[in-house]
Amino acid sequence: MSVKQILADVTDELRACFTGLKEEELQDLEKAILAARRVFVAGAGRSLLMIRGMAMRLMHMGFTAYVVGETVTPAIEPGDLLIIASGSGSTGTLVEIARRCRKAGAELALITTRPSSPIGELADLIVQVHAATTKVENGKEKTIQLGANTFEQSVLLIGDSVVIDIAGRDGGLDAKNAELMKRHANLE
Repeated sequence: MSVKQILADVTDELRACFTGLKEEELQDLEKAILAARRVFVAGAGRSLLMIRGMAMRLMHMGFTAYVVGETVTPAIEPGDLLIIASGSGSTGTLVEIARRCRKAGAELALITTRPSSPIGELADLIVQVHAATTKVENGKEKTIQLGANTFEQSVLLIGDSVVIDIAGRDGGLDAKNAELMKRHANLE
């Protein structure tokens, strides 16, 4: 198999995965972001790497966004939103973070393959991703990729797509790109 064929197969997997997304779940996530005073994101492993991209793009668009576990991340409070990316919805550290979020009175969103998971039971809203992961045997979903790649890639692209949709609500993307560049890192 060639690398180009692998890329084509991965693209097909993502297309099939996105076909299963529910627009109302994505819209609920957007509404929660727009209503939140501050947005926090959390994940573990590669899911954390992907959800960090969403926090970065939200910051670029003028939202106050934090990554859980960073030294500059403040306490979460009522009026805030925590978005957790967890394929299994049962990663121990993330379950505890979700519990603390609920105890603090903040809203909780989950991007997952398993809505009926420990974190899913705590979540106010869920975006279900139909993708194979390393911890969940879905039966229907087959992948040519390693581990939970399809889920993790989906997290990155869902985050980007939600932010693009938010950015396009009140004007053209050219203006938003100019705004983004004002907040883009300049110490690199």
